[in-house]
Amino acid sequence: MDSLTHKLINSLNIGIIGAAGYTGGELLRILVNHPNVAIAFAHSKSQAGKPVYATHTDLLGDTELVFSGDDIQPLLDQQDLNAIFLCSGHGESKKFLDEYQLPATVKVIDLSTDFRNESNGFVYGLPELQREQIKGATKIANPGCFATSIELAVLPLANAGLIKDDIHVSAVTGSTGAGQALSATTHFTWRNNNMSIYKAFTHQHLTEIKMTFGKLQAGFDKPVNFVPYRGDYTRGIMANVYTRFEGTLEEAKALYKDFYASHPFTHVSDMPIDLKQIVNTNKCFVHLEVHDGQLLITSIIDNLTKGASGQAVQNMNLLFGLPEDAGLRLKAPAF
Repeated sequence: MDSLTHKLINSLNIGIIGAAGYTGGELLRILVNHPNVAIAFAHSKSQAGKPVYATHTDLLGDTELVFSGDDIQPLLDQQDLNAIFLCSGHGESKKFLDEYQLPATVKVIDLSTDFRNESNGFVYGLPELQREQIKGATKIANPGCFATSIELAVLPLANAGLIKDDIHVSAVTGSTGAGQALSATTHFTWRNNNMSIYKAFTHQHLTEIKMTFGKLQAGFDKPVNFVPYRGDYTRGIMANVYTRFEGTLEEAKALYKDFYASHPFTHVSDMPIDLKQIVNTNKCFVHLEVHDGQLLITSIIDNLTKGASGQAVQNMNLLFGLPEDAGLRLKAPAF
C-alpha cells in the first residue's frame, strides 16, 4: 500500500446530507467514534446553524459540529472530501444529484429507494450479496430495512437454487422505520399497545427483494407474499419467512452457516432469537426450523443500523479498503 492510500483510508472526510433525521443521526453516532473518519459536514435545511447535539441530544459532549445550511456546493467542492451519505427522503437523492455537481473523486452512499434498481451507475449495497462489486464501486444504493432482513433470510436458498415455491413473509418493524416526520400512525397514543398491517403484498421493498433473489437464482419468478406489521416498540425488525424445503434441519443449518461463514455481521443461531440481541448493532441473527416440508427462517435486524446507517458505514468501509467492521463493534442492550 502506498503512502497516499494509507493516508486516505486512515483519515476519510465524510459529509452527510439530511443529517437531522433518524438515519442521519445514526450515522453521526457511528461516525463520531469511527477510527478512520472525520465528519466534514452535517447538512440540514431545517436545523441549519444549530449544534448537532441540539437535535440529537445524546451527542452532547461527543461533538461540537454545527448543522450546515443551504449553501451546499462549497461543501461538496472541498478538496479533501472523500464521500457523502444521502439521508433525505425518498425521491430527494435523485433531485440532489441532478442539482449539484460532485467531484469525480467523491463517492456516494444513498440511503433512499431512488437507485436500488442499480440505475445511474449505482451498485446495490448488500455486502452479503455482492461484497466484491461494492469494493469497486463509486456509488452505492443502500438496501431498505425490510429488504435487508428478508434477503438475509433467503440468500442461501437462492444461492443454492432451492427456492421451489412461493415465499411467505410476515415481518414487524419498530416505529422508527416510518421516519422522523409525524403521521397518524406514528404518534405514541396510537402506536403504544397497538399493532397493524400496512402495504400488504404491495410494499415498495418487494422490487429490490425480487431483484436480489434473481441475482442468485437464475429465472427466479416465485411470488413473495409479504405482510408488513407496525410494532409498538421503537426499533428492530423480526421477519418470519417460510417456503417449501425438501431437506432436513441439519442440511439447512449447514447451508446457511457455510454461506455466511465469511460475513462478520450475519450469524445463524441454534437457539430461538429475540430482538434485544441485535438492537443498536449491525448484526443479523437467523434461526431455522423445519416443519412438514416447510423451512421457517426467522431473521432479526435493527432497522436503523443493519437496516440503514450501520450497513451504510459497512459499505463505506468496503469502498475504502477498511476492515468491514470498523466503527461497527456495537453493543446490544440484551435486557
